[in-house]
Amino acid sequence: MEPLAYVSAALCALSMMASAWGVAKLWMTIIETVGRNPQVKKDVDIYGWAGFAAIEAIALYALVIALVILTGN
Repeated sequence: MEPLAYVSAALCALSMMASAWGVAKLWMTIIETVGRNPQVKKDVDIYGWAGFAAIEAIALYALVIALVILTGN
C-alpha cells in the first residue's frame, strides 16, 4: 500500500476529530442555553438534534472515505 494512502486516511481522521469537537461544542451550547432559560428547551432540542445529525454525518462520510482509501478501491 502506498504511504500516501495512509496520509490521506489521516487527513480523514482529522476531519472526524473536527466533527467530534463540533458535536461537543453543540451540546455545550445547548446545555448552557437551557441552563440560562429553561423555557426554550423544546425549541432548542429540535435544532440540537438536527445539528447533531448533520455534524455526525460529516464524520461518517469521512470514515467511509478513509476506509475506501485504505482498502484500495
